[in-house]
Amino acid sequence: MDHVLTEPTSSFGNKKCSIHKKVLEYYCSEDDTCLCVSCCLVGKHRGHQVELLDEASEKKKKKLRKYLDEVNPQRAEINARIQSLHNHKGKIQEKASEKRKNMNKLFMNIKEQLEIAEKKVLSEISRQEIKMVSKIEDLIKKMEIKVDELSRKMRHMEEICRVTDPIRLLQESDITVCSPGDDEDTGGDVSDDDMADDLEDVLISSILHRSMKDIVTYVTSELGTHVPDILLDVDTAHNYMGLSEDLRTATHLEENQGQPESPGRFQIYCQVLSRCIFSSERHYWEVEWNQIGKWGIGMSYPSIERNGNQSGMAYNDKSWCLILSDKTCSAFHNSVIVIPDVNPTCPTLGVFLDYEAGRLSFYQLCDPIRHLHTFRASFTEPLHVILYVSKGASVNILQ
Repeated sequence: MDHVLTEPTSSFGNKKCSIHKKVLEYYCSEDDTCLCVSCCLVGKHRGHQVELLDEASEKKKKKLRKYLDEVNPQRAEINARIQSLHNHKGKIQEKASEKRKNMNKLFMNIKEQLEIAEKKVLSEISRQEIKMVSKIEDLIKKMEIKVDELSRKMRHMEEICRVTDPIRLLQESDITVCSPGDDEDTGGDVSDDDMADDLEDVLISSILHRSMKDIVTYVTSELGTHVPDILLDVDTAHNYMGLSEDLRTATHLEENQGQPESPGRFQIYCQVLSRCIFSSERHYWEVEWNQIGKWGIGMSYPSIERNGNQSGMAYNDKSWCLILSDKTCSAFHNSVIVIPDVNPTCPTLGVFLDYEAGRLSFYQLCDPIRHLHTFRASFTEPLHVILYVSKGASVNILQ
């Protein structure tokens, strides 16, 4: 009755010591192994800290239960995160499906508008063709009448020329023959090239351009994205920066431009702000670099410093920008994020701003288009476009 009982087992070998062939009754915590009484008294575990198997087992169970108490919340948190990701995945798929439907509808409308534009242009070409062909046909009829008249006169003159009686010949009335240039109704000398030039290509192009402009306006309206007309502010341009007459191109120049003093002018860095500001809605525009030197593009608060080190777009918390060269591309807002594998042969960038969502994204417009970086922020001031150019660099805001 005082024997220790265990559950029946078919492999009793693991209950005995492999060395002394005695029942395992103790546990050595130093070597993390089970022992028999001989191992404790005369074996290599003599003098080690040992305890009964039941006591060691209870301690391990207690340790495992504590671990379970710690792991269970972690597992629950991970499962919740997995579920959240599944939900997010479903929303993305749902949104993508809805976006596909919207894009299908958008392109169907674009096709309809293109067909309307095509009909307008072809109709205008046909109208001009009918007008010009009718004019030419009238001219041909008049000239054919003139040819018939001349032919009749020529026959009469030939008959007179066959008269042998000089008196009769001289008594015949004179026949007046008009030269081709004397009759305005014939239209004068008209060449095929002259008539071809009478098609009004400018009017045809104007109809096409207007139709395409309407389509672009429709697309940007449907996408909720405004394409701004960005002009650069001369009063903020550094003295070594030259601006084009249309105020869309900034170039680093060798000579000081001697611009008048202005509180908004950058003093150290060759930078310039845009005239327009953005304080709402979604906007998209594109810029092109001449692939010389280093340049930067971004957005800035009006309160950016104009002098000192922090006036540089890469060295403050009032601007969000990319600095690019033929070898590197980095994003700056208080810290530096290096963007790898930028295509140095692609000089055109697209910029997207969603002011309310606090999103500013940059795209390299190569094939395929590549997303470079997106800033996330809660904008607290209106934003200007800011440009930077180093020696030799030139940046153009595309229309």
